[in-house]
Amino acid sequence: MNYGYARVSTVGQNLDTQLELLKKAKCDKIYQEKYTGGTLNRPVFNKLLHQLKAGDQLTVTKLDRFARNTIEGLHIINQLFKNNVSVNILSMGGIIDDSPTGRLSLTNYLSYAQFERDMIITRTQEGKEYSKLHNPNYHEGRPQTYNREQIEAAYRLKKSGMTYKMVSKKTGISERTLIRRFKELKGEKA
Repeated sequence: MNYGYARVSTVGQNLDTQLELLKKAKCDKIYQEKYTGGTLNRPVFNKLLHQLKAGDQLTVTKLDRFARNTIEGLHIINQLFKNNVSVNILSMGGIIDDSPTGRLSLTNYLSYAQFERDMIITRTQEGKEYSKLHNPNYHEGRPQTYNREQIEAAYRLKKSGMTYKMVSKKTGISERTLIRRFKELKGEKA
């Protein structure tokens, strides 16, 4: 049986292109998930690996959908080869066989995939460092949901005698957020 595997890293990304390519590759069954490739703890992928039997084929559109870490990628593919499961990576031109040439090609491609991932992380970190030094308004992490005026209004309610629970119910801001943001507010005023 020919099993396809499609993956994107975030919920907002789209699987349509991969699914179309896997259908054209005549996959009998396609597994798909939206989960980061930085970890091998991918529930759907792990389920697929346990499904594969001798004579089956695992098809992915690109190697980085399968693995971005050279060592882990080689480990998985070597296990597949031991179980007589073939690996078809469409962007590499087809089936990777368990031969010296096939293993060399695979190792090189996995190394490039890991290099690409490492470069993305390095560029992201460099960009953050640059922003920290040159942008006085830089703030790492998610943007705050509630602006200063909203927090100050909630703070006035708390100061008027309302409990955190009452302020939370009136403003829609969670009690934990109120406590944290009030501490920040007090720290600024000190």
